[in-house]
Amino acid sequence: MTNYIYKLVHPNGGTIKDDVLSGLTVSLALVPEAVAFSIIAKVNPLIGLYTAFIIGLITAVLGGRPGQISGATGAIAVVVVNLVIKHGVEYLFAAVVLMGLIQILAGILRMGKLIRLVPHPVMFGFVNGLAIIIFTAQFSQFKTSLAPDADWMSGSPLYVMLALVVVTMIIIKFLPKLTKAIPSSLAAILLISAVVIIGGINTKTVGDIASISGGLPSFHIPQLPYTWQTFMIILPYSGIMAAVGLIESLLGLTLLDEITETKGNTNRECIGQGVANLTTGFFGGMGGCAMIGQSLINVNSGGRNRLSGIVAAVALLLFILFFSTYIEMIPMAALVGLMFMVAIGTFEWASLKTFNKVPKSDVITMIGVTAITVIFHNLAVAVLVGVLFAAIIFAWENAKRIRARKHVDEYGVKHYQVYGPLFFASVTTFMEKFEPANDPEVVVIDFKESRVIDHSALDALDRLTKRHKKYNKTIHLSK
Repeated sequence: MTNYIYKLVHPNGGTIKDDVLSGLTVSLALVPEAVAFSIIAKVNPLIGLYTAFIIGLITAVLGGRPGQISGATGAIAVVVVNLVIKHGVEYLFAAVVLMGLIQILAGILRMGKLIRLVPHPVMFGFVNGLAIIIFTAQFSQFKTSLAPDADWMSGSPLYVMLALVVVTMIIIKFLPKLTKAIPSSLAAILLISAVVIIGGINTKTVGDIASISGGLPSFHIPQLPYTWQTFMIILPYSGIMAAVGLIESLLGLTLLDEITETKGNTNRECIGQGVANLTTGFFGGMGGCAMIGQSLINVNSGGRNRLSGIVAAVALLLFILFFSTYIEMIPMAALVGLMFMVAIGTFEWASLKTFNKVPKSDVITMIGVTAITVIFHNLAVAVLVGVLFAAIIFAWENAKRIRARKHVDEYGVKHYQVYGPLFFASVTTFMEKFEPANDPEVVVIDFKESRVIDHSALDALDRLTKRHKKYNKTIHLSK
C-alpha cells in the first residue's frame, strides 16, 4: 500500500509542483462545465459537481491513464435527459449504477484493446470535431444566462467580455516565454480575476451561472421499483452511456498517449471508469467519462501523474464546501479564454496539409467524422460511423485484389494460381474466374499467394467444388 501511494505522487515526466498547480487549474475549469452539463441533463447543478468530484477522484487513482481528467460530460448528459424527463432522477441514478457494471465487465473481458481498430483518419476527424465543439460550446457564455431562450450580450457587457477573453488568451499564449514557474492557464485565471474584482468591473462570473455551495455527497440507494420492467427501462440508457463513456475515455487516452509519448492501460481505464460510475450512482451522480478538454488543460499545464487528477477532484470538493463564495467571483471570460486556447491547441492543423497526400477515402473519412461530431455533438457515434466507413473501404479495396493466373500443364491439368485475400467481399470476383463446364477433368487451385479468411470463403470453395462435381470434374486445393 505504501509503495502504491508513493507511485501516485512520485513524478513521472513531471514534478509534484506541476501536478498540484495543473490540478488547481483544471478544478477551476471543471466548475462551469459541470454546472452546464447538469442543466442539459435537467438535474441540480450540485449533482454535476458531485459527479465531477467522485468520478475525477476514482479514475485518477484507478484509471489507466495518469493525467487524464474525468467527470460529468455533455456526451452523457444528452443521453440521460430523456430518462430524467420521462421517469425522474432516481431512474438516472440506477442507470448510472448499471452503466458502471457494464464498463467493469468490458474491462474484465479486455475489450479496451478494441480501440486499436480506430484508424488514424478517424482520430484526426474526432480530434478536429472535438476542437470545434469545445470552441463553439463557449458561445453560450456570451448570453445573459444559460436558459435556451436567453438573449445575447450586447453593448458594454459584450465588449468587456470580449476584451477579457482576448487578454486571457494572450497571457496563456505568451507567459510561458517569460516564465514557467506557474502554469500560464492558472496565471491567466488569477490575473483576470484580480483585475475584475479589484477594478470593480461588471462582467459575467461563475456565480451568475449557478451557486456551487453545498455539503458532502451522501450515500443514496436509488428509490425505485426493483422489477424487470424497471431494468428494461434503464438498460438501453445504461448500455448507450457505457459505450459512449468508454469510447470517449479510450480515445482521450490514445490522444494523451501521443502527446506525452507514454502508454496508458485501456482495460484498466474501462474498469476505473466502471468503478467510478458505479460509485457515483450510489451517491446521487449523473454519470460521466473522460473530459478530453480538461485533460488537455492538465497535460498542457504540466500535469503528468495521478496526483494532478487527485488534486483537481479534491480542490473541486473544497470549492463546494468552503470556497464557493470566492470561486463564484471568477469571471467567465477567463474560463472562456482558456477553453478557446484549448480548442485551438486541440485542432490538428497538420491534418489539413495531408489532403493532397493521402487517399481520397481517408480525406472523406476525416471530414465525415468531423462533420458528424459537430452536427450531432456525439463523438461516439461519429467514431463508430468513421470506423464502419473505413472498414467498408478497406474491404472494398482488398476485394479488388483477388486475381488468378491460369495455365494447363502437359498432363492436361488446369492450374489456377490465386493472388489476394479470399473473403466475403472478394467471393463473387473469385467465382467468376472459373468455368466448370469448360474446365478439364482435373483442376488445381493454388492458394500459396492467397489466404482463405472467413466462412464466406469456405462456402465459396464448397460451392465451387460442387459445381465442378456436377460436370464430373475434380478440384484439388493446394497451398
